[in-house]
Amino acid sequence: MRTLANWSVTICLLAGASLPAIGQTGAKDGEWRSYGGDLGSTRYSALDQINAGNFNQLEIAWRFKTDNLGPRREFQLEATPLVARGVLYSTAGTRRAVVALDAATGEQLWVHSEREGARGANAPRQLSGRGLAYWTDGREERILYVTPGYRLIALNAKTGVPVPGFGANGVVDLKLDDDQQIDPITGEVGLHATPIVARDVVIVGAAHRSGGVPKSKGNVKGYVRAFDVRTGKRLWIFHTIPKPGEFGITIAGPTPATPACGVRFRWMKASAWRICRWSCRRATTTEATGRATACLARLW
Repeated sequence: MRTLANWSVTICLLAGASLPAIGQTGAKDGEWRSYGGDLGSTRYSALDQINAGNFNQLEIAWRFKTDNLGPRREFQLEATPLVARGVLYSTAGTRRAVVALDAATGEQLWVHSEREGARGANAPRQLSGRGLAYWTDGREERILYVTPGYRLIALNAKTGVPVPGFGANGVVDLKLDDDQQIDPITGEVGLHATPIVARDVVIVGAAHRSGGVPKSKGNVKGYVRAFDVRTGKRLWIFHTIPKPGEFGITIAGPTPATPACGVRFRWMKASAWRICRWSCRRATTTEATGRATACLARLW
């Protein structure tokens, strides 16, 4: 669990506990490999070591301080750590570093951090964010996360080194290949949520400043994209604000009474700030989007 009072990641163990029960749904085998526990975001694990009868016997097993993972201390640690094959992975610190810890002892195995300069300083969603994603094909393991400066990073889960064959030396610049022009330094788009990995696809959303109002009709739109988890190649894009000719571009068309009237999208940004879940049966995603802030309607 997380304790904000000490700005650290704290793990509690129960001495003498029995072996966990094997769950039928949700997270499996005592692991937590995705933000919501599983791709359906059930947030459920069948582990039964901790219950109402022994909760008051929990003791702190170890702590990991995050104070030095950035130029200043973190005061809003919101990351959900992942656990896979005995290793705990999490984002932490004001620079949104990635750490890998021995889940049993808290020993630091590796740490990765990106210095993004002015690009990171101008980011609309800063600090450690909500966490990261994990992928494996049974042989290779990768950790994927989005930096404050809106870059998708793929790391070797065993070493923390960027994967050379993914994007450009382990990095996909999310301000590129987005079907719109985005200034690499000042473009107002980022993400504090985690990517979601389904099979060999990593899906990434977008976010803006919380509660912000776009300055002009040229504001950055919050699109959703999918990338090949092995190569970083873009596979598809979903325009949350439809482009001309796409379904939904007109939200209120002409009527017999008002044949010359209709409402079109103009000054909107519509963040897709979190990919909530993946349906393996239907191969569909569910996204949480922000309100279409400062919509400017225009008559035809």
